[in-house]
Amino acid sequence: MLTAKAARVLPWFMLLLVALGSGPALASGGASHETQTVLDLTGHWVGITALIVFAIAYAVVIMEEFLHLRKSKPVMLAAGIIWLLIAYAYSTQGDTAVVERAVRHHILEYAELMLFLLAAMTYINTMSERNVFKRLRAWLISSGFSLRAVFWITGILAFFISPVADNLTTALIMAAVVIAVGAGNTTFITVACINIVVAANAGGAFSPFGDITTLMVWQKGVVEFQQFFALFVPSAVNWLVPAIIMALTIPKTRPEAMQEEIEVKPGGYVIVALFFLTITMTVTMHNFLHLPPVIGMMTGLSILKFYGYWLKRRSMRPPRDELHGPEEKALQAPTGKDAHFDIFKSMEHAEWDTLMFFYGVILAVGGLGTIGYLAMISNIMYVDLGPTWANILVGVISAIVDNIPVMFAVLTMNPDMGLDQWLLVTLTAGVGGSLLSIGSAAGVALMGQARGIYTFFSHLKWSWAIALGYGASIWVHLLINGA
Repeated sequence: MLTAKAARVLPWFMLLLVALGSGPALASGGASHETQTVLDLTGHWVGITALIVFAIAYAVVIMEEFLHLRKSKPVMLAAGIIWLLIAYAYSTQGDTAVVERAVRHHILEYAELMLFLLAAMTYINTMSERNVFKRLRAWLISSGFSLRAVFWITGILAFFISPVADNLTTALIMAAVVIAVGAGNTTFITVACINIVVAANAGGAFSPFGDITTLMVWQKGVVEFQQFFALFVPSAVNWLVPAIIMALTIPKTRPEAMQEEIEVKPGGYVIVALFFLTITMTVTMHNFLHLPPVIGMMTGLSILKFYGYWLKRRSMRPPRDELHGPEEKALQAPTGKDAHFDIFKSMEHAEWDTLMFFYGVILAVGGLGTIGYLAMISNIMYVDLGPTWANILVGVISAIVDNIPVMFAVLTMNPDMGLDQWLLVTLTAGVGGSLLSIGSAAGVALMGQARGIYTFFSHLKWSWAIALGYGASIWVHLLINGA
């Protein structure tokens, strides 16, 4: 989802060509503080310059692996420059209120998203610190399943874990299992990694918690929490079609089981329960009290912090007095291994580069929307092509361009669509990244984890099967959820 994608800047340069050849110049006559006229800057030098700045910033993001420059830096700078240009254009017309109102609107959207993700990331990092995920991996490695069984088990787990955990974490855990179990079997590792990527992306598409794009759609209010589950069957089809095809290439060989004993640290399972309690509380507060989802997540984070405090205090508790026997005293003596447990350490390990990247994307794309480019694209896609083909195209584009700015652009355009079409774009934006290995965070992470085995071209070899699943999932969605 968030790394180098060699071809993804192309659509923005195409957009630049459109901008150079169309759009009126800066509106004359100005706008007073009373009228607050929105200017069309698509054909003005301000708009064209802003588009070029965004294209350059995104080109730098693409070269992150070569430049070793964090992706948040260029988009944050681009966002600042774009809004400076917009503010200058409006100030020359004697109006600053429109720009201020627009910026505050996008900052509020980002704040809700950032705090929600921060709470979720803290929970996931804390469960990781408590060895919850390592215990799951150790069980799979030590169980002695056949290669084909491991293929299906890791795919099923990826599909059902990613709706509550992010697809990146899910993919890394499952990939560690297939790499360990299939050591030396390049074909199995490659196909199993592809299966995990497709399953993780598909699983995240039917849950507001499964992907950033679904979270954005939920927070925007265009799809209610329970309505996302209408995508369960299309998402399952999206994964199962290529999985069934790829499974035919895997032998039923049963490799020797590896012994790996890992225990969950104290409180690990309680934290898992607290995470599900937080999700339940968030949904309930949003559905019945109409509070933003971020309120429930931050409240749940505070509960996790109090539980972390209790874990820390318990580990520092001194042994009982000397009257007890040595055996009982040894059982009651604290190990001290949680004495330095600190929830804020889990918060420090949140993906801050990713969170700052979201800031740059939301502000930059929002700026392009204020200039007028998103309205232009919306007219081309959702009026000329129609919503169905436009939403299918969104999924294809998300295999090349990050699905986050694509989905944010769609939400900012806010085309007049029914629930079936909003669910369709949610599905395609979520699963479209599976078409290429560079189309999602899960795919890129696994290319690094299984370096030299799972590659761009090894994934491309099976893109035809993934495309069949993509098309089948769209057909199934239109069949069962279409208006």
